[in-house]
Amino acid sequence: MKITVVADSHKNFEVLKSVADANTDSDLFIHLGDGQYELIDVANLYPNMKFVFVKGNVDFGSIKEERVLNFEGHKIFCAHGHTLDVHDGVEALLDKAIYHECQIALYAHTHIFNTDYINGVYVMNPGSISEPRGKNPPTYGIIETAEDATIKMKIVEI
Repeated sequence: MKITVVADSHKNFEVLKSVADANTDSDLFIHLGDGQYELIDVANLYPNMKFVFVKGNVDFGSIKEERVLNFEGHKIFCAHGHTLDVHDGVEALLDKAIYHECQIALYAHTHIFNTDYINGVYVMNPGSISEPRGKNPPTYGIIETAEDATIKMKIVEI
């Protein structure tokens, strides 16, 4: 299974489309917020791909700010992170992921990529595909799982 994880596209349709173009083999495409309109446009171009979105701090409407996904035997906690104070650490994110018995916790908001394994949970922030911080390049994440339940995470530079 391959999951593409993006965040913080901030109205940059072209870069989001380029990530989708490069990952049409993904089983799931997760956008962690701050990009609802361009995600709708990109999703319309790929009707056979499965897209999931959580609401970021600059998104509007009745979109969920947090989601728990059950995907091919894995539970994934998704949040933009602004309501969990991720600028101060991932403790609240981890608490929610563990409460929901998730193996993977995904967040964004900081615009800085990160992968980690904490208390039995794989944690990823894919960074920002359009407005990275900390002198980092634009990035997104890939999660791959095998039949033996092995989970691999990597950050991809654009």
